[in-house]
Amino acid sequence: MSTSSQAYRLCGSTGLHRGDRAYQQDQVQIFSHDRVPGCMLGIVADGMGGKSGGRKAADQVILTAQQLFERFAPSRENTAEVLKQLVLEAHLMIKLTAITSEEEPHSTLAAFIISPSRECDVVHAGDSRIYHFRASNLVSRTVDHSYVQRLVDEGQILEEEANNHPQSNLLTGCLGTNQDPPLTHHHIARLEVGDCVLACSDGLWHYFTAREIGAIVHALPPREASEMLVNKARQRARGGGDNLSLALVRVDAL
Repeated sequence: MSTSSQAYRLCGSTGLHRGDRAYQQDQVQIFSHDRVPGCMLGIVADGMGGKSGGRKAADQVILTAQQLFERFAPSRENTAEVLKQLVLEAHLMIKLTAITSEEEPHSTLAAFIISPSRECDVVHAGDSRIYHFRASNLVSRTVDHSYVQRLVDEGQILEEEANNHPQSNLLTGCLGTNQDPPLTHHHIARLEVGDCVLACSDGLWHYFTAREIGAIVHALPPREASEMLVNKARQRARGGGDNLSLALVRVDAL
């Protein structure tokens, strides 16, 4: 949790579950800035590649994020550039890890930084998503770097068909591959009291409509909302669920 001298506070919660997989390859974290009240970073990384390769990749994403955020000076630095630096540095670290590893470590990334002025900058690579809700209404969400999203964009399938497509797990961009990672940035000019920002892996969002997520994060405090989202995803997976993770931050009035 982070507070500022203004009449609001940032309340955050994370959720993480192994699902029905043998290994946990998701990683999630929320960091409050040590020196700047009202500044917060939320990040989700969904690792891929062998039983330990994916976890190593996700760990590198979180470690890189922590190191960059500790040095981050919001009053002097461009937040969007810092987030893009996060993508590039984590990508490089994962590729260096691969040199000493038999696995092929890859990872998605979904990260947001909220500044003391309540601006919010978002970056993502892969199919981990970031949602912005105002009350229970979806304002925006990231667009996946995936094969099925490309089919949706081209009008070949409907959005509702994407989840059940046999190639729904194919990514067109992520960290650790031979290709440069995507640098997809989005800027939210101002978060209002009652707004929520949610980063989550596909192991979570796969089981919900945006309307359902919005209703839950609006109705419940972040900790209870996180628990309900994890529990409902587990119920709906019916024994076939992926690793799942989420980082949720809400702007609450003091």
